[in-house]
Amino acid sequence: MAVLEISQRFAGGGARLVVRIVLALCLAWASAAVWFDGPASRLLAGLLAAGLGTCALAMLVAPRPFRRAFALGVFAFGTVLGWWLSIPPSADRDWLPEVARTPKTTRDGDRITIENVRNFHYRSETDFDEIWETRQIDLSKLVGVDLYLITWGAPGIAHTIVSWEFSDGPPLAVSIETRKERGEEYSAVRGFFRQFELYYVVADEHDLIGVRASHRGERLRLYRVRMPLETARALLLRYLDEVDALAARPRWYNALTHNCTTEIRWNLAYIGAAGALDWRLFANTHLDEMMFERGTVDTSLPFAELRARSEITDRAIAAAGDPEFSRRIRDGLPGMER
Repeated sequence: MAVLEISQRFAGGGARLVVRIVLALCLAWASAAVWFDGPASRLLAGLLAAGLGTCALAMLVAPRPFRRAFALGVFAFGTVLGWWLSIPPSADRDWLPEVARTPKTTRDGDRITIENVRNFHYRSETDFDEIWETRQIDLSKLVGVDLYLITWGAPGIAHTIVSWEFSDGPPLAVSIETRKERGEEYSAVRGFFRQFELYYVVADEHDLIGVRASHRGERLRLYRVRMPLETARALLLRYLDEVDALAARPRWYNALTHNCTTEIRWNLAYIGAAGALDWRLFANTHLDEMMFERGTVDTSLPFAELRARSEITDRAIAAAGDPEFSRRIRDGLPGMER
């Protein structure tokens, strides 16, 4: 009987410890949310953040009575969360030129007209000619879908771009990014809060891929995705639905839940084509490894060889300015042999 009583007390104490830790983490997040997204006054934001941070620390030192401390902690977190979720995104800011225009579509059966397709001509990352185009695509001419995996030395982090290839015209690439204002730079930490609006860059590959290879010093790999054309078509339509939705109503970017890769999975899930959740969706430098295991990229080669042969950075640099840019970076790649 004594042993049973001790074990029950230990179980109760262990459960309370877990609750304290979880609530402390929630309050720590609330503290950061107030600091990043709270009052414009840095003094007031700092005081509120410090107060919530103190509450988070207090939860870890066994406050008594527990129920009262728990209720106060939940109230504080719930109040901040409710306020944070109510912060509205905006479509009316002083945007950087690269994201100044919002793409939108009009549709007539298989033929889709897309306004504000970006096709900038870059002399450097910050010196370019602003060119926005209206393009037409014919879904009946769709021949494949590709994935770019782009790295720049950040551990575990890559950028992903999806591109659809057509038999009668250039590929259409879509990059899911933050919509930054003039003078604003991306921050991985701030990306977890309500600091950046979500933006779908619909662009020519020479723009999206060329600037990364030639002017940003990033490394690029390109993979043909093994996907039925019906699914590729459905995914493109889903992307364009999102493009139109964002033109009508902005949404927030989030570095965890709505980033360049998790947005792809949300879109695949919407059309019923998402695979199981995998840690490599978040540590996405390993995304190609996951796709190889699932057979959604070419598996006729060992993975190491596939990855090496999919490297296109030097090709993209060499093809800069060539009207055949998209063809040249694809020639002979695994799964794309002509």
